[in-house]
Amino acid sequence: MIKGYKKIIDETLVSYFDEILENKTHIFAKKTIEAMKYTTCLGGKRLRGILCLESCRLASNDYFAAIPAACALEMLHAQSLIHDDLPSMDNDDLRRGKPSNHKVFGEAFAILAGDALISLGAQIIADKTSKAIPSERILKAIREYLLAAGIYGIVGGQTADLEAEDSTLNLRDNEDYLNYIQTYKTGALFEASTASGAIIGGASSEKVRTLKEFAKNFGLAFQMADDILDVISTSKEMGKTTGKDEFENKLTYVKKYGLEGAKQKLILQIQATYDILKKDNIESGVFDEIIEQISKRIF
Repeated sequence: MIKGYKKIIDETLVSYFDEILENKTHIFAKKTIEAMKYTTCLGGKRLRGILCLESCRLASNDYFAAIPAACALEMLHAQSLIHDDLPSMDNDDLRRGKPSNHKVFGEAFAILAGDALISLGAQIIADKTSKAIPSERILKAIREYLLAAGIYGIVGGQTADLEAEDSTLNLRDNEDYLNYIQTYKTGALFEASTASGAIIGGASSEKVRTLKEFAKNFGLAFQMADDILDVISTSKEMGKTTGKDEFENKLTYVKKYGLEGAKQKLILQIQATYDILKKDNIESGVFDEIIEQISKRIF
């Protein structure tokens, strides 16, 4: 089912951008649109979109209505990658095994592409979601998307990540600070993915909260694994430059706990993620598989 979800997301994203590019009204904005499409359609695991579709299916026994939201969340993820790779941020020339957006289109167009993807995602949810879905649900889904996009989500986490590089602030021994970075820089988008899919599917408020809690814990596990892989993996395997966290003195789980300590934290975090599903009787082969994929990459 994961492969099926990914195929639908990939194909729909291409169709959305082709539709925009074919609109001659915006021919003079073509370079920015192409930059938007470049990173969004480079591929990737599509975990955010998959979480969105599966959450909708769990709520309604169907996922079709959440396809626009799933694609929007992948656009937002692409935006975060474009801006994260900029020289003023994490300064990476490689993304998904290809040159980063600013290396292809230049920094100015990369910034514009990232900015435009944020608003396009919200527009996609509003315009492309089936009119059979009550407008109240669509608005709530857009709210989850926008929360993840801003200071209460990715921007807040990125801010804390940049601040942690300043050794004069003495933040590096603060576990709460580390968890804040990862909860918002990484986890907020996972939470928005499960929440928006569940909301569109008509889930109860309680089920939405449960799925967000699952996503929050999954996000922490995902980031712990990413920190570990930055040390033990290669750039070819990761599709991005490895070893940069240590080189740039980033506050990571490996930096704080050491490699073996981070692995032990990951084991506990994976179990906590499984426990949420078990406690609330959420049966999803898709969720089980994406958690298992994290474990397989490390152990």
